[in-house]
Amino acid sequence: MHYELSWDRYTISTDPVRLDYAVIHGFLNKCYWSVGISYGQVQRQCRNSLCFGLYRDSAQLGFVRVNSDFTRFAYISDLFVIPECQGRGLGKRLVEAVLKHPELRDVVVWTLATRDAHGLYKRYGFKLLADTTSWMGRKLDQPRRWV
Repeated sequence: MHYELSWDRYTISTDPVRLDYAVIHGFLNKCYWSVGISYGQVQRQCRNSLCFGLYRDSAQLGFVRVNSDFTRFAYISDLFVIPECQGRGLGKRLVEAVLKHPELRDVVVWTLATRDAHGLYKRYGFKLLADTTSWMGRKLDQPRRWV
């Protein structure tokens, strides 16, 4: 069963059949955190994540995906609202939908990375990580390109 929230003519849904990969790839391919991502990579990351699409009627206007074990951790990534629909509170609705998802209720540790949306996430309790002695990460300088 897919998770779905609706208001006015908007819907947020986790139904993967509704995802418009052309819209998702069109945005992600140009944004700072995934410039140059291939269409195939977008499809693969969506297949392996819990994805939330934001729609008005049937047109996709936004997106966010979550990687999680549904118990201990969740990582929020790729949240966007198309430029012509920004400033309407739709990004907030996406974050709220993620945090209210029934299967994510027990998650203890939520993480994300952002360069420019700190204010959005702070209103939901996110803050800069204070414990830099135990958190570690690994990031490739140049992403590997597989087709």
